[in-house]
Amino acid sequence: MLSNQEIAEIFYNIADILEIQAIEFKPQAYRKAAKHIESLSKSVYTIYKEKGLKGLDNIPGVGKHISLKIEEIIKTGKLPYLTKLKKQLPKGVYKLMDVQSLGPRKVSRLYKELKIKNITDLKKAIKKHKVAELKGFGLKSEIEILEGLKLNKQSKQRMLLGEAYPIAYEIKNELSKLHCIEKINIVGSLARMKETIKDIDILCISKKPNKVINEFTKLGKKVLAKGKTKSSIILQNNLQVDLRVLPKKQYGSSLQYFIGSKQHSVHLRQIAIKKEYKLSEYGLFTRKGKLIESKDEKKIYNKLGLQWVPYELRENTGEIEAAMNNKLPKLIKYNEIKGDLHMHTTYSDGGHSVWKMADFCKTKLKYEYVAITDHSKSQKIANGMEVKELLKQIKEIDKLNKKYNKFKIFKSCEVDIKGNGTLDYKKSILSKLDVVTASIHSGFKNNNTPRLLKAMDNRYVKIIGHPTGRLINARNPYPLDIEKVFQKAKDNDIWIEINAHPQRLDINDIYIKKAIEMKVKMVINTDAHSVDGLHNMVYGIAQARRGWATQKDIINTLSLKKFEKLL
Repeated sequence: MLSNQEIAEIFYNIADILEIQAIEFKPQAYRKAAKHIESLSKSVYTIYKEKGLKGLDNIPGVGKHISLKIEEIIKTGKLPYLTKLKKQLPKGVYKLMDVQSLGPRKVSRLYKELKIKNITDLKKAIKKHKVAELKGFGLKSEIEILEGLKLNKQSKQRMLLGEAYPIAYEIKNELSKLHCIEKINIVGSLARMKETIKDIDILCISKKPNKVINEFTKLGKKVLAKGKTKSSIILQNNLQVDLRVLPKKQYGSSLQYFIGSKQHSVHLRQIAIKKEYKLSEYGLFTRKGKLIESKDEKKIYNKLGLQWVPYELRENTGEIEAAMNNKLPKLIKYNEIKGDLHMHTTYSDGGHSVWKMADFCKTKLKYEYVAITDHSKSQKIANGMEVKELLKQIKEIDKLNKKYNKFKIFKSCEVDIKGNGTLDYKKSILSKLDVVTASIHSGFKNNNTPRLLKAMDNRYVKIIGHPTGRLINARNPYPLDIEKVFQKAKDNDIWIEINAHPQRLDINDIYIKKAIEMKVKMVINTDAHSVDGLHNMVYGIAQARRGWATQKDIINTLSLKKFEKLL
């Protein structure tokens, strides 16, 4: 069974090949479908099982033509149409699309003009500077392509948190159905909610390890190892999952050991040695080998003279010293967000209406407010709104707000910051909005510090969206003096966004911690393009926790009444 991400990847590949072939319109349709499929909170297989083709038709961006292809994938596990398209290109050409800074048009030119058919050909051409000689490329392009090749290698080694997280919990939930399992936990880097994951690690307690392991090994396409208490499998997407079945008496110490990080655990063991203890995955012992504690992880920390350390902080970045002095922050909780201030609707490139996005936030997520932030006019590729469309949306939001009680839709927009630092709309238009989010969507190779600082001097700007412009494993952050940006945010009372989209997680945990040190306020937003994307909030909160953020550091933990007062 393919994951939503894998099905989306099929359609992304189709779009890329069609664009390399210079076919118009179709690539955009396939990309739109792929984008919405990968953001679904429910498996495409489940949708099809419950509602058939009609259910697939109702996925935003997916019409009858594409839904038939999804049905074919569900039934056979593959799509002959993609295989046919791949045969129309030399093997390896479409894989060039994985390289950062190489879009379909550039790939097409490299193939047609330099006969580059794969990554090896590309490297050889760069070595001889043939790419630099091509019109529209140059030496700078060669350097960028080489950087892209490094990112491409990295992306194959580690999976995005947002891809691995649902898979891990699906496996956990499946195993939890076994009555012989007493307790089960995700551990490793996924428990610490790192932005990328190498593999999935699971621990559980059971008196029937053989039964657990037999069921677990049925979940993979390949079994790497099958022992009495440990087993490893490879999933359809080539992600490795390791399971350890443990006795109850050893669970706490194993949990601490396998959650990591390695550096955190080494530091703890050093503390244990100073206290004349020994700490391992089997427990905390005296030097003579007498067991002190192994069942309860929190008690192990306490015995070492520390507060219990939340999983997300266990990176040996000062958390142990803080725990020794009882100074760990009270991290923001996963249920403390009161509103989402960045989402897109059918007014630009979203898949659902203003009402549907807002109603989902109100009824399903129990939020008290949202801000609708469709793209401004310069974002042609994202169907950015002309002024007339924005004014139409403002009127619609005003009408909807009259129907709500104790819930509000704020009039907003994700306004493009132009190359010179000015905004996409005039101040007379911006003044009609409740909250303005300003974002950069172009010029990723430039030092964008002056551009951002100028935009932040616009009195209507309240939020800076995805401030560093990075796409994890796909695009590096643009050059930026983050401290200058944070200082300007503090001076002008502007909020910095923690964008929860799994591919962005922008700003990252290191910058979040720096923002807190500089007393800069932040907001956690999903940048959702459909109701399913609204569930990504968990990843943004996780990064905030990794950055030591508390409730008071995050503006959208405020109630509607307090938020309105602040505005």
